[in-house]
Amino acid sequence: MAEIRPTDVQKALKGASYPADRESLTNLAKKNKADQKVVEEISHLKRDRYEGPNEVQKELYGS
Repeated sequence: MAEIRPTDVQKALKGASYPADRESLTNLAKKNKADQKVVEEISHLKRDRYEGPNEVQKELYGS
């Protein structure tokens, strides 16, 4: 996951309304024309629902 920067994820999820499910976040990343690697990582998030962007970042980066 080191090759994908947090700023890439932030751009991919710009405009997200939380709480949001994994599918909605994946579709938003595609709509925002995120890099395929970013879309792939979002589509493979473990949880189905996220209360905010900090939860997404925490799962992706462990911080």
